[in-house]
Amino acid sequence: MHPLDGILVVSLEQAIAAPFCTRQLADLGARVIKVERPDGGDFARAYDDRARGLSSHFVWTNRSKESLVLDLKQEGDLDALRRLLARADVFVQNLAPGAVRRLGLGQETLSALHPRLIICDISGYGIGGPDEQRKAYDLLIQAESGFLSLTGTPEEPCKAGLSIADIAAGMYAYSNILAALFERERTGRGRHIDISMLEAMAEWMGFPLNYAMDGASPPPRAGASHATIFPYGPFAHAQGKVILAVQNEREWASFCTMVLERPDLVTDPRFDANQRRSENREALSAIIANRLGTLSRDAVEGRLDAARIAWAPINTMADLWDHRQLQARDRWREVGSEAGPLQCLLPPGRTAMRVAPVPAVGQHTDAILREFGITRAV
Repeated sequence: MHPLDGILVVSLEQAIAAPFCTRQLADLGARVIKVERPDGGDFARAYDDRARGLSSHFVWTNRSKESLVLDLKQEGDLDALRRLLARADVFVQNLAPGAVRRLGLGQETLSALHPRLIICDISGYGIGGPDEQRKAYDLLIQAESGFLSLTGTPEEPCKAGLSIADIAAGMYAYSNILAALFERERTGRGRHIDISMLEAMAEWMGFPLNYAMDGASPPPRAGASHATIFPYGPFAHAQGKVILAVQNEREWASFCTMVLERPDLVTDPRFDANQRRSENREALSAIIANRLGTLSRDAVEGRLDAARIAWAPINTMADLWDHRQLQARDRWREVGSEAGPLQCLLPPGRTAMRVAPVPAVGQHTDAILREFGITRAV
């Protein structure tokens, strides 16, 4: 059994946020019917063709779903969707602001018709407020949430290398839906969930928001280093770089004694507390570089392990595909697709997970319509 066996999710979804949410539900056993447009389906299918001819984004966020093509401009197809929603437990949508209301599928209408239905709307700015109707994409929300102002080098801000705002919104949608399903078991009623990408990212900005409270200066952009803890970031050795992290004074003493072999630095007044190390990071960086730069990778990693200092290599995607820990913990599975079998990672956790194929556009249309007794005019 899977935790969400028997739960039917109908999703009007595109891009990343909603598909990522519903894929988590599908992983837990929910049946997810993905409603797609007749002119190519979810536009994320065309983002690239790097996954053996398929879109890398789409493969990642859409396994274990069924694809149903409906033209919602046609009354017959719109009625088919209404009939599916009458049987659904969860309805997820992230169309343009106001689109579902214009289709007659707004929260007020659906909740009145189907009190047990859990309705999750995902948008850039949420329902209500002056920005409700603004379109939003991941990079725009990274900028508006302040994330870009903190990420990059002192000279240049830099976006995250993946769709962090979409992921944040999708994960909050997923957790809210799980909570609503649990609540419905007790109350018998569904719930409306209103997820804003801006609010999801603003929540994740909690540390810098509090750091800059009352008009104080925000954390500076520090590249791959930590803005306020030092030494914490990339340092060169003779064969490349390693990321290391010294989090407290006990670790600082161990780092000085066992890694740098400079016990005198432990009580050096420039470095004897994190704030002073951070203020004098240029001088301390030079000391660390002079010592580690003469050592091999194995020697540096060995010293860090002996001193129990946290460290990590700066891996590439090829390194991640071959990561020994993912292999040892049996995290890889094979998933079917129209391009043939693909490798995919199980999501975190040890709950029973379902891994089923990534659907082609409209692959399940006829079967779903037959199952639900829906006949469309030709």
